[in-house]
Amino acid sequence: MSEQLEMPSLDDRKKKILNLVIKNYLETGEPVGSRTVSKLLDNSLSSATIRNEMSDLEELGFIVQPHTSAGRVPSDMGYRFYVNELMQEHEKKVQEIQEFVVEKTEKMEKVLKKVVKTLAVNTNYATMITAPSTKRNKVKFIQLSALEEQQIVALIVMEGNIVKNKIIELDENIDNETVLKLNILLNTTLNGLTREEINLGVIAKMKEQSGGYSQLVSDVLDALAEAFTEDEDLQIYTSGATNLIKYPELADSETASALLGAFEDKDELAEFIAETNEELKDDGIVVTIGKESPIQTMQDCSVVTATYDLGDGLSGKIGIIGPKRMDYENVMNSLKNMKEQLDSTFKGKKERPTGKDE
Repeated sequence: MSEQLEMPSLDDRKKKILNLVIKNYLETGEPVGSRTVSKLLDNSLSSATIRNEMSDLEELGFIVQPHTSAGRVPSDMGYRFYVNELMQEHEKKVQEIQEFVVEKTEKMEKVLKKVVKTLAVNTNYATMITAPSTKRNKVKFIQLSALEEQQIVALIVMEGNIVKNKIIELDENIDNETVLKLNILLNTTLNGLTREEINLGVIAKMKEQSGGYSQLVSDVLDALAEAFTEDEDLQIYTSGATNLIKYPELADSETASALLGAFEDKDELAEFIAETNEELKDDGIVVTIGKESPIQTMQDCSVVTATYDLGDGLSGKIGIIGPKRMDYENVMNSLKNMKEQLDSTFKGKKERPTGKDE
């Protein structure tokens, strides 16, 4: 691996101008002049000040002027500065995400167990709730890092702050500057895109710009496809199963045994959640009555489900199971109230550690 260039320090104004030069060059491929930078800064600095700052950046080696009277383009040191800043920011985000996920997961488990218990007591029916899962609809950022010789680790962060790592084997060593440029290419091209938006045109353009590393780009895209589609283990919490056998129509031994068995079999509950009607009403409630249920053991019951949405692609299901003569009005009101409480508990806090995306 080649050694990284030693980096002179820059004040905030020079950093801002350098970042604007690099971002504009990445987008256009054309040298960037002081007039362009002035427009990007909404004319907050005079042209003379910008020219002086760009001259200083050129003397320090961060940008170069390819032709007389032309604008500037980033040097290798300029790219290195940009990626170092970018990666430091992303590493900080990843650490904060991981810490927050641990804290939130512990809190979420306690809250969900309390939710199903409260609903079971208030309604006198059986209840279930799934832990929130993410749709992973968008790419937040990608970071490639050299792991060992002929090995790269791709860190992928998806919507919902889902972090995935993938080790990629290479046929040859790759130097730091190439990793740097590939990181710029991947992030400027893919950040914020959905799976559908990463089409053949986008992929072909990336491979063309990869400087002979089209196979590595393909491997990263394969890892990204896995991150989009990877199934999560669905966590389901239940309470009040024995409430069901208080109702005469569900109390005979065969029916009761089947219902209690369904509550112990989380796979069967997960199947119900996966197969039940997803067409939500305006109030976010779905009612499945008797034989409308895809699960045989639930066809003597009614199941009222709601989707709670914590934002950022995170959502889960709440369900209340009772006899077909259940108090539907009370059940629906209970679900609506619980949805609102979950939102107020978590929705406003989900972005706390990461702030706004760039």
